[in-house]
Amino acid sequence: MSEAFAIVVDIGKTMSKVTLWSRAGTLLDRQVRPNAVVEQDGLRRLDVAAIGDWLIATLARHAGQPVEYLIPVGHGAGVVGLRDGALAFAPLDYEQAIPEAVRAAYRRQRDPFAITGSTALPDGLNLAAQLDWLEARDRAALDGATLLPWAQYWAWFLSGRAVSEVTSLGCHSDLWNPAAQAFAPMAVRRGWADRFAPLAAAGDAIGTLRPELAARTGLPATAKVLAGLHDSNAALLAARGFAEIAENEATVLSTGTWFVAMRSPARHAAEPVALADLPEARDCLVNVDVHGRSVPSARFMGGREIETLIEFDTRRIDITPDQPALLAAVPAVLAAGAMMLPTLAPGCGPFPDARPRWIAEPDDPFARRAAASLYAALVADASLDLIGARERLLVEGRFAEAQVFVRALASLRPETAVYTANAHNDVSFGALRLVDPRLRPQGSLARVAPLAGDLAAYSARWRAAIAA
Repeated sequence: MSEAFAIVVDIGKTMSKVTLWSRAGTLLDRQVRPNAVVEQDGLRRLDVAAIGDWLIATLARHAGQPVEYLIPVGHGAGVVGLRDGALAFAPLDYEQAIPEAVRAAYRRQRDPFAITGSTALPDGLNLAAQLDWLEARDRAALDGATLLPWAQYWAWFLSGRAVSEVTSLGCHSDLWNPAAQAFAPMAVRRGWADRFAPLAAAGDAIGTLRPELAARTGLPATAKVLAGLHDSNAALLAARGFAEIAENEATVLSTGTWFVAMRSPARHAAEPVALADLPEARDCLVNVDVHGRSVPSARFMGGREIETLIEFDTRRIDITPDQPALLAAVPAVLAAGAMMLPTLAPGCGPFPDARPRWIAEPDDPFARRAAASLYAALVADASLDLIGARERLLVEGRFAEAQVFVRALASLRPETAVYTANAHNDVSFGALRLVDPRLRPQGSLARVAPLAGDLAAYSARWRAAIAA
């Protein structure tokens, strides 16, 4: 009899992924699709129709399997409106620029950081900024629409039931008050709070697979669809399955298009985390975990910056191949003082206004990729400092396999035990733990060995050059 038990549908910014899992937490199959940029009326939109077609075809690969659960995961900067069972508007891509006059008027209405834990971000990275612009373009755009976050759109797509969920609402949306566990004052004042679908917990079974999808995919009509959650929170949930992380003081650094550091203070910590003291202007924010608890976080657009530096598309190749050659290139990079200064994603990260430039730019492609890895480690190190990360750090996601990056982090943070786990499936495994929190990751964490060389001096020169 087949071991198939659950399917995780992970719709990220760069990639869409579908994974098939056994009841014991064994990965049985993984399918991936790059997401395209689409335009409509001159605006960047999420590729919702093409993703939906691919998703149905991919689910059909598992026709006849005894799947019991479908669990959606999504990035945290998409919002969808439904009207009469269909899209009320094509959801915006969060990299779509918003006119400056509209943005300025919107920012005057935002609630203070101390209420939302949400920082003012570029383009449409704040969900409320997207809603504000949609109404500025067409006052009736949201009339009669039910709003739901991106992950919960896919829960609706699969089940036919519209819900909202706190890890998505609490992800730099400007819409949520983590302390009150309720919508923020601006969301209430603008009428958006009433438009969002009713709240459900991430692990709630909100319905079963739509009959028409069951017929098209061959999956059981009895398969339960969970409300689902935000992708970085799924990575955090996966990490908590390791004994080294669990309820200890630990930080998870999730790496993909975005590098998101989420700190979990020890459950019985003597000193509480002062969320209001997080430096808002340096891309620190408050995320909300599946239990509604506040999680101090910091982020930067690491995958996009690396892609820019090495001039490759990270959907096909990144800084993880050719590890011996990259490691061998590090001494020359350090000796030459070759370094990139931030930031290649303006408005993001711990140095949002810094002007990017090379110092002693490498010509050799391996040296350039090694320098890109060191750059990512230096920015990550600065972000981790801002949220008080200490004791334990787990690097997960696509760049956990990049040896120069993770080993540089271990060198830069000698008082921290730096670990890696499986680099591809932590988000989807975390989603699976919504079904069974007792699941533990197969295998163990790998302790990362520090990189040879004087990284402390290199880091000091890098930070001095930024400040100059």
